[in-house]
Amino acid sequence: MPSKREPRVAVVATRVALWAGALFAFWWALAAPLLRDAEGALTTTALLPIAVAASLSVVAATWAGQYKKAGLWVAVGLLGQAVALQFVRAGTNVAYQHLGSSPPLPELRGPLLGWLAVQTALVLSALYHRWTGIGRWVTRHFRVWQVLVIGALFVLSSATLSRSVLAYGGELLFATFLQTLNLATIIVAVWAIPESALSSGGMARLCRLGLDSESATVERLRTDRFAILAAAWTLALSLTLAIVSYERHPHIPDEVGYLIQAGYFAKGMLWLPLPPVPEAVSVEMLFFGADKVYSILPPGWPAALTLGVLIGAPWIINPLFAALNVLMVYLLLQELYDRRLARLGVLLLVCSPWSIFLAMSFMTHTFTLTCALVAALGIVATRRSGRAVWACLAGGAIGVTSLVRPLDALVVAGLMGLWSLGLGGKRLSFRAIFGMVAVAITVGLGNLPYNRLLTGEATTFPIMQYFTAYYGPKANALGFGPERGFGWTGLDPFPGHGLIDVLVNSNLNLFATNIELLGWSCGSLLLAFLAVFSMRMRQSDRVLVASGLAVIGIHTLYWFSGGPDFGARYWYLILVPCIGLTARGAMILADLLSAQSSHNRVTLGILSLCFLAIVTFVPWRAIDKYHHYRGMRPDIRSLARETDFGRSLVLIQGAKWPDYHSAAAYNPPDWNANQPLYVWDRDPEVRDSILRRYPDRQIWVVAGPSVTGGPFRLLRGPIPASDLR
Repeated sequence: MPSKREPRVAVVATRVALWAGALFAFWWALAAPLLRDAEGALTTTALLPIAVAASLSVVAATWAGQYKKAGLWVAVGLLGQAVALQFVRAGTNVAYQHLGSSPPLPELRGPLLGWLAVQTALVLSALYHRWTGIGRWVTRHFRVWQVLVIGALFVLSSATLSRSVLAYGGELLFATFLQTLNLATIIVAVWAIPESALSSGGMARLCRLGLDSESATVERLRTDRFAILAAAWTLALSLTLAIVSYERHPHIPDEVGYLIQAGYFAKGMLWLPLPPVPEAVSVEMLFFGADKVYSILPPGWPAALTLGVLIGAPWIINPLFAALNVLMVYLLLQELYDRRLARLGVLLLVCSPWSIFLAMSFMTHTFTLTCALVAALGIVATRRSGRAVWACLAGGAIGVTSLVRPLDALVVAGLMGLWSLGLGGKRLSFRAIFGMVAVAITVGLGNLPYNRLLTGEATTFPIMQYFTAYYGPKANALGFGPERGFGWTGLDPFPGHGLIDVLVNSNLNLFATNIELLGWSCGSLLLAFLAVFSMRMRQSDRVLVASGLAVIGIHTLYWFSGGPDFGARYWYLILVPCIGLTARGAMILADLLSAQSSHNRVTLGILSLCFLAIVTFVPWRAIDKYHHYRGMRPDIRSLARETDFGRSLVLIQGAKWPDYHSAAAYNPPDWNANQPLYVWDRDPEVRDSILRRYPDRQIWVVAGPSVTGGPFRLLRGPIPASDLR
């Protein structure tokens, strides 16, 4: 006879089947040879079964409950973002990503376009009876100019420029369509949650991010379990990516220079002695003088990286600073707003691919943000306590920033100076301001003796000396003129620096920020645009907007956009303003919605978008771009461990970049150390010179990736130097 147990049995059976399907899809993604490259590494096509596994898991978890329809829509959105990413051309080359017409496996083009058609039909069907209400809501709360400006920015940030106007127009339409489709999918998902479910105790607390309503106000800035867990997540995720995707190996010329510089700093040296054969150890970002060799990069970040070099793990330093940044952003947003918005901002930050991937790297930007946040919190602490010592700490952080990224330091110094004078907050005492300025100048002046020791002139920075010598007197200078630039036609389309360069660079960086900031399928900047142009800004919002514009404005004076490495990395200090304004945009949107549960719906929408980004965008970016980015590989490290090169000479055959640079990062600071010395087998003359200088060393010959088409490969060795001469 029929019983109430039959539906329950059916639910259990369905959930078991869904979980089984999810496990199978995940297993297949990891096991199928079709989804791996020639070396056995996962390809981006593996993201599709991974997304299927995640989608089935979401449906299984929400099946037969109040969240069943919402779960189905989240699954649709998850698959939609995974499918959209298959059409993106990014890859390991130095180029901005673009949308293509075919996925990596061309035979999947039809099924993937079919899915987009199905998703579009489902979304249009779900919104069919809501179009009139949406239109009325928009016209009630926004003026025409606001809709046009926000819409234009939404469209223009969805794709970046191409040399062909026709190609750019087509890509812009396709990218806008994908963003709109995925935004609509999440809106439908949030609408599908019943009102009764949103008001339940557990869900309401989740949507308040664990806060009781009265605990949102801030009397004393503090971290708590939420912030500590968020910092721990950031540390764990960035460390995982540093090991698995980045392979604890530098991939950008700057990173090689930083590691070499940190290596000789760790030995108590400010430069390297001139090598016996400079042509055999030539590396980008190193200047070979008459009697010494030194990195052209500022000393602040390599000095911090030295701590990691001393323990044999320089790759852990940036993840540690990233975790510290999470805690400091939490405190700063509490000061500017309240604890609830601070938690929402931290949630966005810990899911930010821009933050996570830079934390994975050996680049300076995470540490620069640390210094800026210390400076800001030093002013906050001074304002709250009246103690000038905190202002001195802020000044020290500003000074350290000048030792890391001088141009960013100029922005930080200006913003902190205006803030301490009372613009956007309470004015500090004269004693506190004087202490901050004095300490900042004192620390910043450390650049002068360092410059003098290296270049002979206190006001001549090594980086300017280098670029003047190789590219011309004003090639790397700020400002405008035809002599700016290095002639990088692929990344700097117009010679010199003028208004058109400012517009192009701004487009490139706006697009990169929209992609990398949050990795959202609907674009990362929509809520920030809403916060800025809704005409509902508060004083704290204006502080964030001014901070972001200051960073962007100062970089318009430089000819280069920063390139596609790690998003709009020259604009990285806008990360916190963008995070704060996105959280504010979410609050404004919730206030504009009439339903009592609108705050909960908006929060769930953000949680869904962050979940989609972590499941799809982060692994896709880690696989598609940063694994062996720019052709850099750590295989020489494995060869050294397996073969035990010992006190030898290792000749690297192949191109200077990436072959020799991949090996040069592991050279000792002492050219006569009892360790392997990696040299570039540049030509017969250089080989002969280096063999004559080291006649007592055993020789190994290794072919680099540009020669093998894959990993480094040992060709010969060990053999005496005389055999090769």
